[in-house]
Amino acid sequence: MMLDELRALLAQVPAAASRTDYVTAIVERNQLGKPTRRTRELTARHLAALYGLDPANPLFRALRRLWPHDERAQPLLALVVALARDPLLRMTWPLVQDRPVGTRLPREVVERHLAQDDPERFSAASLTSFAQNTLGTWTAAGFLNGRVRKIRSAPVVQPENVALCLFLGYLEGRSGQRLFTSSWMQLLGLPLDALEALAGVAAERGWLVLRQAGDVKEVRFPDMLTIDEERWRQEVAHVL
Repeated sequence: MMLDELRALLAQVPAAASRTDYVTAIVERNQLGKPTRRTRELTARHLAALYGLDPANPLFRALRRLWPHDERAQPLLALVVALARDPLLRMTWPLVQDRPVGTRLPREVVERHLAQDDPERFSAASLTSFAQNTLGTWTAAGFLNGRVRKIRSAPVVQPENVALCLFLGYLEGRSGQRLFTSSWMQLLGLPLDALEALAGVAAERGWLVLRQAGDVKEVRFPDMLTIDEERWRQEVAHVL
């Protein structure tokens, strides 16, 4: 998920920057220190595909807002956004999520998983490359550890991570208690009481509004969406 590049880029480019500013920083100013222009262009393309790099994108805006507060939260923040945008990475999500902590996840298992629906889609070399890259991504995010033997582990979850996963559920049209049972929250692997406690911390820090009366919850993100985006979200909510 190019975590090192993302960290360097967001540290050097202002939060109010445009998509053009991000591309210029990577390609023209070479702020990520890539050796050739071709490498810089590919880096810009891959980072834009994974994260958007565009303040017009509400998910990228949320990422930028939450990013600077705690470095420990950054790997999981990056993973969640990449999962939302990268269908190939998302294909491996069930494989990792269902693996018990402490058990091994071999590269060959990932290769078979990626090829199971369409064995002719990828060459053997591509499957190996994709499996290695996705295993590296899950390792960087804390769901796996080990350099060669990948062992399932539990990621570090911070209030920023809970805020972003709640926001993704909110974008999907969920509200109230249903926000805490979305697939994004399940990804974090924590019991409900722990998620609620971290959501409370996120609310105290101003990243969301959380109100609770008994079993009834209200979660809002008043500063995350434009008026038009909020209207579209509500239209989705009527469909779900």
